[in-house]
Amino acid sequence: MKKIKILTGCLMLLLSSVAISSVSAPPEKASETSKQCTACHQKNSNGIVQQWGDSKHHRAKVGCYECHAADEGDADAFLHGKKGNEKLISIIVSPRDCANCHAQEVKEAEESHHAKAARILGSLDNLLAEVVEGNSNFVTDGFPDGNSAAAVNGCWQCHGSQVKVLEDGSLDPATWPNTGIGRINPDGSEGSCTACHARHSFSVEQARAPETCGKCHMGPDHPHTEIYNESKHGIQYASQKGQLGMDKSKWIPGEDYYTAPTCSTCHMGATKNQNVTHNVGLRISWNNRPPVSIRPEVSDKKMGLPSQHINWETRRDNMQDVCSACHSSEYVENFYVQYDGLIELYNEKFAKPGLELMKAAKPLMKPVKFSNKIDFIWFELWHHEGRRARHGASMMGPDITHWHGTYEIARNFYTHLIPELEHLIEKGIASGKQEAAKNLQETLDRILNTDNHKWYLGKMSAKQQEIRKQATQDFKAQFEK
Repeated sequence: MKKIKILTGCLMLLLSSVAISSVSAPPEKASETSKQCTACHQKNSNGIVQQWGDSKHHRAKVGCYECHAADEGDADAFLHGKKGNEKLISIIVSPRDCANCHAQEVKEAEESHHAKAARILGSLDNLLAEVVEGNSNFVTDGFPDGNSAAAVNGCWQCHGSQVKVLEDGSLDPATWPNTGIGRINPDGSEGSCTACHARHSFSVEQARAPETCGKCHMGPDHPHTEIYNESKHGIQYASQKGQLGMDKSKWIPGEDYYTAPTCSTCHMGATKNQNVTHNVGLRISWNNRPPVSIRPEVSDKKMGLPSQHINWETRRDNMQDVCSACHSSEYVENFYVQYDGLIELYNEKFAKPGLELMKAAKPLMKPVKFSNKIDFIWFELWHHEGRRARHGASMMGPDITHWHGTYEIARNFYTHLIPELEHLIEKGIASGKQEAAKNLQETLDRILNTDNHKWYLGKMSAKQQEIRKQATQDFKAQFEK
C-alpha cells in the first residue's frame, strides 16, 4: 500500500525518496516533485497537464506525484524522472490509491457489481470471444501461449482486464491500456475510477453525463443508452441539458435541476433524502441480466456482496425517492406495475419454459457449447432480445421493449427455437435416442398446450377469442365512423 506522510504543523509533503502516493487531506501548497513532473510533461504530453490544470485536484494542490508515487516492492513500481532525481512511480492509480482521499466512494464502488465486472473472464460470454469468435494467436509476454484479440479489444475494455506486470516492470499490452470498470489491478484492488472520471480532469460533469455510461451500456444485449435516448428522460436531456447545471457541487433533483434526469441521477445521485452512492445496485429492484430475472439480493449473495442483506423493496423505495422529485406517487407506482407486468410476462411465457426445453434437449445435442444451432438461438433469445425487452421496460423505451424486444423474442421462439427442437426430436429418433427424444417431445407438447402458447396449435381459448373479437369491435365502433 502506498504511504501518506504529511509533516504535522506545516503540512509540507515529504519529498525525499519515500513514496507519498495519495494525500489524505489537501496539501497547503503544491509539492516540488509534482512541479517537476508538470514541467517535464508540458514538453511531451501537454494535454494531460492541461486537463489536470482544469481539475479540482489542481485547485486542491494534489499533483502527479501525490497520485502516482509508489513504494519499493509495489508490483508495478518503476523509477522515472531525470537522471539523478528519479522517483518510484506506478502508471496505474488504482481505487486503493484513490481511497486515501475518497474512502467512502471507493468502499461503495468496491461493493457494487461494477467492481466485479471482470469476473466475466470465465463466463459464457468470454467463451464466445476467446474460442467461438477468436483464437489464441494474440501472443504477448504476459500470454506466451496466446490470447484472443476479440476478448482483449472487446470484453476486457468494458468489463476490465487483469493487468499483468512484466519482469521489467512494464505492463503487458494485452492488459493495458484498460479502463474497464472491473479491472483487476496489480495491487489486488478491483475497479477503475477512471472508467467514469476520465484522466486527468476527473470531471464530475463528465461522470454525470449519460454518454459516459454509454461506452459500455449499449448494443444488442443491454442497449441502455439507446433506451435512454428514446425515453422522455433522454429527449428532455438532449433538448435542455444546458439547464441541468451538471458541474455543480450540490446537484439534487427538484432543487438544483428539474429538467431531466441522467443515469447518474437515478442510480447514484443525491436526493433530498439520500446521499450520493457509488454502489449502482442499491436502487434496482430486478436483476435483468440472467435468463430469468431475479431479485438483486439473490445475485448479490452469489457474488458475496454486503448488499445481499438489502432487499429489493428497500432498493425500490430508494429509486422511488428519486422519481418523487418530479413525479407524483401514483405516477411512480403505476409505472412499477407496468414494469413488473413485463418482467412476469417474459419470465413465465418465455424464460422459464425456454430453460426447461433446453434442459430436455441437452441429451440430443452435441456436447460442445455453441456447436449446436440451438445454442445460438437460445442464447440470443435471453441474452439479446430478452434483455432488451426487460431493460426497455425498466427505462421507458417502448420501441426497444416491443419491436426490438418482445416481438423478436416471440418470433424467434416460435420460428427458430421450436422448429430446431422438433429437428432434434426427429434426429434423436433416427439415431436411436428414442427415450431422450420422447422426453423432449412430451416437454414441448406440454408447454405448447399451456394458455401462453396454445394459440400456436390453433387452440386459442374461447375466452381469448372473445377478448380479441370485442377489442376489434370496440376499435371499429370508436374510430371507423
